[in-house]
Amino acid sequence: MSLRARLLNLSLRFFEKPHLATAEDPVALRDGFERKARFWFHAPRGSRFERDVIGGRAALWALGPGVARDRGPVLLYFHGGGYVFGSPATHRAMLAGLSAMTGMPACLPDYRLAPEHPFPAAVEDGLAALSALAGHPGGVVLGGDSAGGGLALVVLGASLAQAGPVPRALFAFSPLTDLTFSGESFRRNVQAEVMLPAHRAHQAAEMYLQGADPRDPRASPLFADFTGAPPVWLAAGDTEILLDDTRRMAARLRAQGVAVTEHIARDLPHAWPMFRGLVPEADATLSGLAGWLRSP
Repeated sequence: MSLRARLLNLSLRFFEKPHLATAEDPVALRDGFERKARFWFHAPRGSRFERDVIGGRAALWALGPGVARDRGPVLLYFHGGGYVFGSPATHRAMLAGLSAMTGMPACLPDYRLAPEHPFPAAVEDGLAALSALAGHPGGVVLGGDSAGGGLALVVLGASLAQAGPVPRALFAFSPLTDLTFSGESFRRNVQAEVMLPAHRAHQAAEMYLQGADPRDPRASPLFADFTGAPPVWLAAGDTEILLDDTRRMAARLRAQGVAVTEHIARDLPHAWPMFRGLVPEADATLSGLAGWLRSP
């Protein structure tokens, strides 16, 4: 483990985790994340960002140096933030980096957030984005982190159930796959987790679901049917409270005949590829994912 990763863990534990544990106002959370992302996360030199409307919602294209929008396949990426905060702007630097590594354009839809737009608004927006990009040259690769990773899996399962467009692959960093929070790591890793306060996960889920059943497969993809799904790549850290969301999701997918690549990292924080350019482990993980995405 690199010195930079150790310092990142300490910073998250002593600054970000207490902030997330006490912040109450969703608007303040969103504004704060936007400011931090602008300060910490930077795209490769020569990257381009273009605004668009995809599936009836605003979207942002993140293009690595020399990458064209009409090059395929397209990375359709759903940002994290517990379905409450985050935006295409907070994640655009990482996606521009992944675009540069793969030569693929990335599209980040600005899906609706809770509590103003509760479940299933995000799912509807995700399905609309997949349908709108289904004809893109080379097809679509779904991706996401945290709640956005869960949303990517939800969109895949829902599209399969509706006989809709099938992406060519899916990847997710630290995905939130079980809104019942029944995984053992959600309790076992409460102290080891350096970023996410467990009690706030429940509160975010309540803001999103607003009375809906957390076992609904459109809310928790852990309970969905993925028969006929394309290959899936999942990553999580072994000290995360959401570790079992990845492990159990991978096991369910394999039981349904899906090819799964599962990467469990030692002592890295939630959705660590966000810290591309800051810690070497983030760059290494993105490089490994890029190789997987480019493979036949």
